[in-house]
Formats: sequence, structure tokens, C-alpha cells
Amino acid sequence: MKAYLVRILSEALATISDQPLEADIIIEKPRSPEHGDAATNLAMTLTKKLKMPPRKIAEAIKAALPMDDGYLSAVEIAGPGFINFRFSESWLYGQLAEILMRAEAYGKSSANAGKRMQIEFVSANPTGPLTVGHGRNAVLGDTIARLLEWTGAKVDREYYFNNAGRQMRVLGESVRARYLQKLGQDAELPEDGYQGGYIGDIAQTLIDEHDEALISCPATDPVFKNAAEQAIFADIRQTLERMNIIMDSFFNEHTLYEDGAIDRVVSRLRELDLAYDADGAVWFRTTTFGKEKDTVLVKSTGEPTYRLPDIAYHISKLDRGYDTCIDIFGADHIATYPDVVSAVKALGYDSDRIDVQVYQFVTIVKDGEPVKMSTRKANYVTLDELMDMVGSDVTRFFFLMRTPGTHLEFDLDQATEQGEKNPVFYLQYAHARIHSILAKAAEEYKLDSEAALGQLTHPTEITLIKELLQFPDMVAQGAQHREPHRLINYLNDVAASFHRFYHDCRIMGEAPELAIARVALLRATGTVLKNGLTILGITAPERM
Repeated sequence: MKAYLVRILSEALATISDQPLEADIIIEKPRSPEHGDAATNLAMTLTKKLKMPPRKIAEAIKAALPMDDGYLSAVEIAGPGFINFRFSESWLYGQLAEILMRAEAYGKSSANAGKRMQIEFVSANPTGPLTVGHGRNAVLGDTIARLLEWTGAKVDREYYFNNAGRQMRVLGESVRARYLQKLGQDAELPEDGYQGGYIGDIAQTLIDEHDEALISCPATDPVFKNAAEQAIFADIRQTLERMNIIMDSFFNEHTLYEDGAIDRVVSRLRELDLAYDADGAVWFRTTTFGKEKDTVLVKSTGEPTYRLPDIAYHISKLDRGYDTCIDIFGADHIATYPDVVSAVKALGYDSDRIDVQVYQFVTIVKDGEPVKMSTRKANYVTLDELMDMVGSDVTRFFFLMRTPGTHLEFDLDQATEQGEKNPVFYLQYAHARIHSILAKAAEEYKLDSEAALGQLTHPTEITLIKELLQFPDMVAQGAQHREPHRLINYLNDVAASFHRFYHDCRIMGEAPELAIARVALLRATGTVLKNGLTILGITAPERM
């Protein structure tokens, strides 16, 4: 409908003025149903160009509209010059039939067809199990990928990690200490070592495989670090799969050193006079890009700051031919990722192909109090523990239900609620109730008969149809703005409209023609709920 409205408005503009009129035609849903089904402020945007009151412009546009009553039942002017549109019932019935015909494909579009996109998310180093702190990142990244796939994009999910450096060295030393302790040897954890129970589990695996053969191995022996990395990555993959997340690739930061990508970045920045030596370190001239101070790329110890491999990594992404590279970053990256983007642009790449999505962090709340978390001290809630408590569906939903840019409180009391106070169950229950009604209707009516959709004239039926027809636009908006919570808000509206319909419009006991039409509307509603939950990575149960 939006495309149709834009087309007829464009045709009307061509007739109301001698001069060509270029205008950005915006179609929006009015806040109040009294103002119609769609509206535009086009007339008000043309006031300066045409030097006319907006209401007169609106009247001229309305008079010139090549209106088709197969689409619209009325066009009205409101307020200072808004043009409001009311959809015809015949169009609504036709669109409802399309939902039924397209079924599981309803909501999919070709807006991003032919585009290759890469989304990098989670990217936790293999030093421990995934915690709640990683959960929002994981679910947000995967759901954005799903939204983009529904708009036709080919999306690759990538996990970026570093299995070298101090963190991994301390991890190996921690495993070695636990290995020795389990064998009765005198050993202490390294300073700031990892204390989680998983370290002991990894040590026990080494004992099962090697017995006491590793006692004489020095702390630098890679056998301890490698065992930890292998075990932890296996755990990470399992956790992600439990959350319905499958990574397409894992990218090791170390490869950027092996293939010379890091050195090439520094050399090229030097050639551009954007890198220089001072105080034994290599500096990036970020003042060129508006920052107050320059930034260290390589420390005086010879160790690069993480900006340097990040620059090389993003160049690798762009060199692989992706149209868009999306990063899912926590709020701690807000001040630093612009340096990476600036460097990529300075090195001759199109930085507009890099799309950084920043989310705020999560607080786990129990009985109104935050649960403290610290990975190394093993005082944390893992994603697996969270899913054990509330399930994977609830876990995904709660991480998505707020806009990414706002702090999220994950309320365990609400998440474990087994009723309508739990927003996940509210949606799933609506879907299950629909299937229950359909099963009962199948016992009384011949549902293979063609539905006479013109029977659907009750106000709550029309409202529900209009709600369902917004689904493709909600998917498109969620993909465009990288905001899955829009889809959750929309599905809540669908469920609310369904419950009003269920209250106002009976099926059982009604005349067959009307009952079968209402069954068709129920099927369409179930389709939209299921498709929406599928995009969110959440199950749509038929029984609860």
C-alpha cells in the first residue's frame, strides 16, 4: 500500500504545478484510528516551494489523485494539511488472502536481495563460558541477521577471537595450577588467575588423558592453554546452539599477524603520515580526525593495542567483498570504534560499509537486587545457568525486548513467571490458543471450503486484519534500523488485537460461511505470530 500511495501522490504532484516538484513522500500510520489508516504531511513540506497554505496544497493534491477504489475507500484532509487515507475493505480482504497464500513466506521481501552482509558478534575470547554479559550481544546479533535474511540479504555470522596474549597465558597457567593441585602437587594460581569450576574440569580432562605425564611441563607449555581453548570453545558452541545460534565462521586474530596484515596497516599509515614514533611507541594521528589527542597503536613494549588488529580485521572484511559489515559492540566501545573507522577510511576503503551497533549492558536482577558478576572470580551467571532457570525462549526474548541503546534489567522473577505476566508466554499462549480453536473448528466445520472473507465486517475483525498487514513493514523497519524490539512491540499488538477478536467474535455455533471466514482470519493471525517468533529465534508452540 505504501508503494501505491507514493505512486499516486507523485502523479498528483506532477499535475498541480508548472514547475517540477521534488519531495520526499513519507507515509505513516496515524496515532489514532479516527484519522484513517495512513497519512502524509506532504502538503506541509511544499509550503515554501509553492508559497501556498498547506491546506490548499492538500486540497489540490487530493483533487489530482488518480484514486482507485480497489485500494482506497476515502481520502480526507485534516488539521493544517495532513492527507489521510482509508483502505478499502476489498483491498484488506485481498491482502488477507495473500497472508494465507504465502504462509511461512509472508513478511519476506527483496529489499536487500543480492546484498552480501557480514555480522560479527559475541567474539568472546576462549577464557571461560559465555556469561549473561555476552547474552545480549549474541541474541541481538543473531536476530538482526535473521531480520536481514528475511529482507533478502545473504548474511554471514562471524565470531572473532584472540587465542594469544596475556589472557590466554594466564588461562593456561590457571589450568596447569589446578592440574598439579589435583595430583597432590604444591601449586598456586597465577596472580589474577581464573577461578571458575570449569578450570578444574579442564584439568581433570588432562589427568584422564595424560595421567601424571604433564607434571614436569613448564607453565609456558601450550598443552594447558590448548586444552583450555578446545574445551571452552566446545562449550561456547554448545551454548550458542542451545540459544538457536549457529556461527558460519570463526576468525582468529592471530592470522592477521601471520599474513602480515598488521604490518601492512602500520606501514600504510606511516606513508600517509598518520602513524609516527614517540616515547618508544607507535602512535595513530587521530587528531587529524577531530580527536583531542593522538592514540597509541603499538605500546612501548611492542604489544599492539586492540585498535591495530581491529583495523586490519575490518580491512579483511571489506576485502572479502561484503556490501555491509555489521559490528555488535558493547557500550565500552563507544569512544574507541571511531578510530578504527577513521583508519579504514584513510586507507582508501568505503567506511560507510561498516555499520556499528552499540548496545548497553545488562543487569541481572533477583528480588529487586542486582546480581554481581565477575568472570575471573567465578562470581557470575553463565548463559547456560540462565537458560536452565528460564529456558532459551525466555532468554532470547528478554534480551531483545528493549531498544539496544538502553540499559537492560533482566528480571529473573518476571522471567520465571509461568503466566501472562511473562511477556514471552503472552505471545506463545496466543499462538497456542489459535491452534486450539482451529482444532475445535475442524470438528464442526468443513474447513477445506473456500473462505468468504467479505463476511469479516466486525470492527475487531477489520482491526485485526489491518494489524496483520503491518507485519512486512515491521520486518523491514527492524532490519533497516537494526532494532529487533520493534518486532516484539508489534507482536504484542497483534496478540492484543487477537484477544479482542476472540472476545468479540465467536466461531463455534456461528453460520458456516461466517465461521469459516473467521477461521481464515485465525490462520492468518497464527501465521504472523509464528513468523514473527521465528525471526526472534523463539518457538511458537501449538499447545501450552
